[in-house]
Amino acid sequence: MVESPPSITQKPTGFRWELLALLWLAFFLNQADRQIFSVVLPLIRKDLGLTDAELGLIASALVWTYGLLVPIAGFIGDRFSRRNILGFCLLFWSCATLMTGFCSSVLQFIVLRGVATGGGEAFYAPSANALLGETYKESRSFALSIHQTAVYFGIILSGLIAGYIGEQYGWQKAFYVFGSLGVVLAFVFFSRIPRDSVKATVETRQPILAEMGETARIVIRKPTVIMLTLGFGCMVFVNVGYLTWMPSFLVDKFGMSLTDAGFSSLFYHHLGAFLGVLSGARIADHYAKVNPRSRLVVQALGLLLGAPFIYGISMSDTPILTYIALFLFGIFRGWYDSNIVASLYEVVPPKIRSSAYGLMLACAFLIGSIAPYLLGVLKPTLGLTIGLASLSGVYVLGSLFLWAGAFLFFDRDKEAVL
Repeated sequence: MVESPPSITQKPTGFRWELLALLWLAFFLNQADRQIFSVVLPLIRKDLGLTDAELGLIASALVWTYGLLVPIAGFIGDRFSRRNILGFCLLFWSCATLMTGFCSSVLQFIVLRGVATGGGEAFYAPSANALLGETYKESRSFALSIHQTAVYFGIILSGLIAGYIGEQYGWQKAFYVFGSLGVVLAFVFFSRIPRDSVKATVETRQPILAEMGETARIVIRKPTVIMLTLGFGCMVFVNVGYLTWMPSFLVDKFGMSLTDAGFSSLFYHHLGAFLGVLSGARIADHYAKVNPRSRLVVQALGLLLGAPFIYGISMSDTPILTYIALFLFGIFRGWYDSNIVASLYEVVPPKIRSSAYGLMLACAFLIGSIAPYLLGVLKPTLGLTIGLASLSGVYVLGSLFLWAGAFLFFDRDKEAVL
């Protein structure tokens, strides 16, 4: 009898940490490729003469595509080799990023940067989180936290590197560099990571649309999940709007160079978020041993306490005060981030956790997708200062949804899972 090769979960510990390292790099590029456009946006506007509304529409197109496809990606990740899904989606979005450097019209940006890049990236998170959760059963929280830090490093370094490349060599070269790195990493990933096994075959499952409908019916009867989704949508709305327009805001308000604006708008916030996600996880884990609703409370506090600093970012008169506000905004954003998945898992049964997370992501990103376009439309009349300041109110609204979930519905929904 011929034995099958060992799966990922059966590989030695050293190999499994290699998997985490490669996924960290892939997630790094996932976030970096998404952020390049916002960093070099002033150069694209000047070079191609696009309006603020058109630039906002391009940014929103990626979020719309991501939100529509991510639930499908979650179900596909439960059916097929996650290693293959991850490798191919990395290759696809990297090629789309590279080709974005050749764009010269709004339609081309929407197709390549919005639809192609956003579509490829949508298939990453569900499969990556599931694969890490299965591979690192005894150190799951630690592995997922390490993986999450790639978000912050990807956004920070893309701001610095893309801004410098754009100023020195043109905005097109920034897309060429990051896209090429992703293509190389995809081939390394395929060569180093073996195909993982899928427990359930396609024949034993319902059609994807039927499974999505069944999961949606279960989720819709859980008000806590609805509140978590609405709170997540508020956070995404603020985050996407901030990431899209903050570099341009610093250029316009303080006359910074593109390199300085790209770095400063992202570094201080995500340094705070890095510290916040670690501290928020420890706080929530400690109190959740006694009361699991503590995870939602930490998230609600993160949004509520972060709101004043969003307002402070916009209204600060000096770069130093802006950086301080960005850092503290990041700390409390990290508190929220640290429990996105853990809070959901408290109130949904294990068999639908992956698909429920995909649906929550979809709804949240569709809610948040309008932010870049809306801020772009309002920019010529109200200005970015007022537009960004108003995002603080969205954080407060998100906090109210989470408080409602924690204290009005959590106990009932938690008991239904036990």
